[in-house]
Amino acid sequence: MLISDARVFGSDFHFHLANVRITGDTISEVSEAAGSAVSGGAAESAASGKAAESLSALPGEKVLDAHGLTLIPGLTDIHFHGCVGVDTNDATDEVYQKMCSYQCSEGVTQICPATMTLPEERLTRIVTAAASYRQKQAASGADWHGESSLVGVNLEGPFISPDKVGAQNPDFVHAPDADWLDGLLSATGSFPKLITVAPEVPGAPDFIRRMAGKIRISVGHTSADYDAAAAGFAAGAKHLTHLYNAMNGIHHRKPGPILAALDAGDVTPELICDGIHVHPAAVRAAFRLFGPERMILISDSTRAVGMPDGEYEMGGQNIYKHDHAAYLADGTLAGSATNVYEMMVNAIRFGIPEEWAVRAATYNPAAAIGIISEYGSIEPGKKARLVLADPADGYRLVQVITGEE
Repeated sequence: MLISDARVFGSDFHFHLANVRITGDTISEVSEAAGSAVSGGAAESAASGKAAESLSALPGEKVLDAHGLTLIPGLTDIHFHGCVGVDTNDATDEVYQKMCSYQCSEGVTQICPATMTLPEERLTRIVTAAASYRQKQAASGADWHGESSLVGVNLEGPFISPDKVGAQNPDFVHAPDADWLDGLLSATGSFPKLITVAPEVPGAPDFIRRMAGKIRISVGHTSADYDAAAAGFAAGAKHLTHLYNAMNGIHHRKPGPILAALDAGDVTPELICDGIHVHPAAVRAAFRLFGPERMILISDSTRAVGMPDGEYEMGGQNIYKHDHAAYLADGTLAGSATNVYEMMVNAIRFGIPEEWAVRAATYNPAAAIGIISEYGSIEPGKKARLVLADPADGYRLVQVITGEE
């Protein structure tokens, strides 16, 4: 299949007029017109000019005319809990199939769903079930035909601060357990890709040093001051769980974990961009501080996404969807009611440059969890997980492509 005359998000993180050929489930060729760089914001049309004629249709090849549309990599959400009435912790094939189908339909073609703070034996069952579904998915080709690829699991807890649990269940919070995590990684082929740790809790520095080479460690749900957070990053943590939320904020005499992450130089902060968890001005500040190469957009979504307002469950607690978000009974924010494609569109709407927002939802998350060799950019040899959007119509999702049709 040949996608012709699209405004393509290139491997240089800029847009170009280009043709893209898909063979099977893989991108086989990308041809950019000389001098075809297209600048500007999301409202710009790709209608001017034609892509390189050197990549023309083969005999009998299907051609998808993308003139006037933008082609971006399929999005990767590395931190969400559920959608359309199901949750990662439900841990059945039927749940994962429903989750993967919904996310793919929304342009999110790779998912690394998050668990909650739960007993270790239950977390082991959840990760094992998810890894098993991924094997079945790969064997059947389901992620080539309408499902997101379930590429890992994000362990959000239980090694967090009891003072910053947010919507997590405090009954299951406990000190870091490297032996358990080591065993889980070995038993599941390193299927967990991320784990959130509060660096100030007893045993955390040693845990981070021991595990940093085996899993991406994220600082979050933490009461850490600047020094404790900086020590966690120096020990090997490279990630920050939902920037601004469930952590101390920035104060000019108490800079906290956010500026410790900034000073570390290589820490990737996650951001929930629904306009509720984080004010648009703080979204713009985060991108200016950390730059386009470090920011990652996540949804932190619950099973209430894609569902009507009402009562749902999350990590053993009741949550309530209303006013475009999910809350505990006491009003505590309990995750979002928005998928990550909508988060990306919001970021653009809030004033983030289009190239930055797309990179934060595609390349950066894939790189953070170690799947960038297959996903996250439009290059020959990568999986053909692509999204066609109309930037002239509010970045409306036009089509999701998961291989040659």
